Amino acid sequence: MDTGTTAWILISATLVLLMTPGLAMFYGGMNRHRGVLNMMMMSFGALGLISVLWVLYGYSVAFGTSNSGFIGNFTEYWGFAGLMPGAEQLQAEAIGDVASGSYPDIAFAAFQGVFAVITVALISGAIADRAKFGSWMIFAGIWATVVYFPVAHWVFAFQDGEGGWIADGIEAIDLAGGTAVHINAGAAALALALVLGKRKGFGKEPMRPNNLPLVMLGAGLLWFGWFGFNGASFLTSDGIAAYVWVNTFVATGAAVLGWLVVEKLRDGASTSLGAASGVVAGLVAITPACGAVTPVGAIFIGLIAGVVCAFAVGLKYKLGFDDSLDVVGVHLVGGLVGTLLIVLFAAPSAAAAYDGYPAGLFYGGGLELLPRQAGGAFAVLAYSFVLAYLIGLLIEKTIGFRISEEAEAEGIDSTEHAEAAYTFSGIGTGGFAPKSATSSKTEVSA
Repeated sequence: MDTGTTAWILISATLVLLMTPGLAMFYGGMNRHRGVLNMMMMSFGALGLISVLWVLYGYSVAFGTSNSGFIGNFTEYWGFAGLMPGAEQLQAEAIGDVASGSYPDIAFAAFQGVFAVITVALISGAIADRAKFGSWMIFAGIWATVVYFPVAHWVFAFQDGEGGWIADGIEAIDLAGGTAVHINAGAAALALALVLGKRKGFGKEPMRPNNLPLVMLGAGLLWFGWFGFNGASFLTSDGIAAYVWVNTFVATGAAVLGWLVVEKLRDGASTSLGAASGVVAGLVAITPACGAVTPVGAIFIGLIAGVVCAFAVGLKYKLGFDDSLDVVGVHLVGGLVGTLLIVLFAAPSAAAAYDGYPAGLFYGGGLELLPRQAGGAFAVLAYSFVLAYLIGLLIEKTIGFRISEEAEAEGIDSTEHAEAAYTFSGIGTGGFAPKSATSSKTEVSA
């Protein structure tokens, strides 16, 4: 085995795993104080559930032998069968009797598994403070099974021309998941926000973040982990990985600047929340494009994404849907921006990564990439939105998805988890808090 490549894939998988706790901090800090723990638990719940489903059948659905480009073989790698190295393989690796430049399939499976986890966790930010935790977990398992695992096959399953219909069919450029991760999660987030409705007081009372330092720490961990998210997606530890690293770095910086300038001109102040949001917007936008553009192209993509997403997060007030933590404005819009700007910025100098792909419009090409990029992006958007809406509606009409008005007034941390994140004047223990310990009236006043 190429031990350098194998190590890079496993290190990158670990970096991406860290992104889910980072997301929990980012979302937890953005939320109101009575819903911090619930918000973080939704990410940790996804981490526990999807890791198990991925090993049982998720990887097989995503990367098993393709059925007409739409779904992998459900049982081919059940329980990672066929991926675990046997004694003979381990002995061959020990003496170096394996093909040069190869890496173990199970390392790739591990890397892709943490992508599945964070994609599901991203959705939760749209439904803060109002979703039953058990219902969220049921939704997460069903959505991952019928949406994420098949879409991962569409986008990531390259099987010598016989893989996913986006990867090997229309050959859209999406290195690390602008469609499979961000557009996919953003569309599902929009659907759930519509199913659950608005938080009590949305648009009438301030719903400020409870802990901005926690938001910035979460954004920093996401930026740190994203170098694994993008950097190992070519499954190499060479110059291409370094190229991707640089593009990821500089696009994110440009997005921060773009977001802060918009805030300064529009609101009169550049905020820490804006800086953290700009970080995520830039990371989202460069994800599909990081191997297809030059560093200068990455700067333009990041800058445009920062500006566009800074305006997009306000659409929920104009259109009347409650996307609590701006999943739609950042991930759906940012994913679309990054995926579609490849049409303009795809560079011949990045041909080592995308050999045979046409150049973008600004590099002497035409609009040949437009139907590929738009086709993949909007197909995933529509599929995820429709399925998420139907799954969410089914749960709401059967066991219920939204908590009661009384529970929302008391605080979802207390009613769903019997805990409190902070202690205010002796109220809340930071640990187990039986309902009798805290009255709704006292908690609301706090």
